Amino acid sequence: MATEALVLILSKLIFGAVATFLAIVLWSRTRDAAWMLIVIGTIVGYGEVLFTTLETFGMVDVSAVTIYGISVFRVVLANLPTVFFILAFSVMIARK
Repeated sequence: MATEALVLILSKLIFGAVATFLAIVLWSRTRDAAWMLIVIGTIVGYGEVLFTTLETFGMVDVSAVTIYGISVFRVVLANLPTVFFILAFSVMIARK
C-alpha cells in the first residue's frame, strides 16, 4: 500500500474518531432532535470510514448484496450520513 493511501486512511480514522467521540459527548448533553440527528449522521459517517478501511484490507466483502451489479452496502453507507444531516436541517428549518 502506498504511503499516501496509508496516511489518508489513518487521517480519516483519527479525525473521524475524534468527531465521533465529541458527537457522543454532545448526545449525552442534549436531547434536541436536530442535534441528535447530526450526531447519528456523524456516527454513521465514521462507520462508513471503518467499513471502507476494512474493505481496503480485505476483511469484509461489499459484493455480498448487489443489485444490478451495484453494492447495496456501499451505496447505503455512502449516503446515510447525508440523509441524517438532511433530516436534522429539515427539523431545524421546520422549527423556526
